[in-house]
Amino acid sequence: MRFAQGSRHCARSYNAGMAPAFDVCIRGAGIVGRTLALLLARERLRVGLVDQQPVAGSGPSDVRAYALNPASRELLETLRAWPDDAHATPVAAMRVHGDEGGEVSFDAADQGVAALAWIVDVAALQERLGEALRYQPLVERLAAPQPAALTVVCEGRASATRAEFGVQFEVASYPQRAIAARLACEKPHGFVARQWFSGGEIMALLPMGGSPGAAHGNSVALVWSVRDERADRLLALDPAAFALEVEQACGRELGAMTLASQRAAWPLQLARADRWCGPGWALAGDAAHTVHPLAGQGLNLGLADAKVLADVLRGREYWRGVDDPKLLRRYERSRKADVLAMSATTDGLQQLFAQPSGAWTMLRNWGMKGFEHSGPLKHWVARQAMGRL
Repeated sequence: MRFAQGSRHCARSYNAGMAPAFDVCIRGAGIVGRTLALLLARERLRVGLVDQQPVAGSGPSDVRAYALNPASRELLETLRAWPDDAHATPVAAMRVHGDEGGEVSFDAADQGVAALAWIVDVAALQERLGEALRYQPLVERLAAPQPAALTVVCEGRASATRAEFGVQFEVASYPQRAIAARLACEKPHGFVARQWFSGGEIMALLPMGGSPGAAHGNSVALVWSVRDERADRLLALDPAAFALEVEQACGRELGAMTLASQRAAWPLQLARADRWCGPGWALAGDAAHTVHPLAGQGLNLGLADAKVLADVLRGREYWRGVDDPKLLRRYERSRKADVLAMSATTDGLQQLFAQPSGAWTMLRNWGMKGFEHSGPLKHWVARQAMGRL
């Protein structure tokens, strides 16, 4: 793809009577931005993708992993951007443990699916999307924004562009940080995703590597939400001491552990934009909303944004341009309800398990045991998480 030097502004800054070079300018070339670019190019729209990094490259090593549901997998497969089996591990079951014996389990077999989700390596997914973009002539990588009929902001939660459109980004910070790392385990993970709620902390061990029917993987991706002061202490530990802390926190369920990567950490927040669109612009992904990672739904929500926006633009009346405010409001209305529901769910769970008193402990574990035997309700929640609405 060509590398174009762009002008300072991207939306509606071109001279009257002059057609812009692009139908859509996407600010931000993360996973959501790249996916949206491919979807729009498939609709024969000319797309400028503002990217400071080489599109084909994955940048520095990233220890994060995403849990992608079947709906997200289907979307990425249509773009030929799904990673190979070595970088997308199926989740056959999920086990969620409370702090006083409460437990909830989900199994793919009970849902009639091959996997509840796939744990996907971030760098591998970015690379596959970059490869797909190299073969898409209607997408041009830009060093800076250029004029376009429609600007879509996909810059993530730290976006500097939202303010240009008068958007208020309402942020409620949790007193926690998420710590991510990769660990090698003594025992195989058995393609089970495990999660513990204990003392206000939330730990997830996500299976990585291995394929069902072949070798069982012994690598897991850690996502551990802990209070800020404890995060400082954990990050300062040497690798062996850190791995021991993880072992103890999960009751040595996977045996002895060895830290197999660098550690990364970031602050946690619940946030949403007051407006997702306006004349000639729209927000998508973390630029519009962020949720607590305890349900692993952040990227699934962002990919759903990209799909719905592309669907709305494809289905527009012939006389509407891609920048039509009424058209963009269809996208906003379609996505806001789902995002608000997930935000309320993750925030409610975080608040519930952050309560330290014995009465709250009894209540939440009673609730977990009741949910485990709820039948249709449990099945409905599982379908929601898989994107099967």
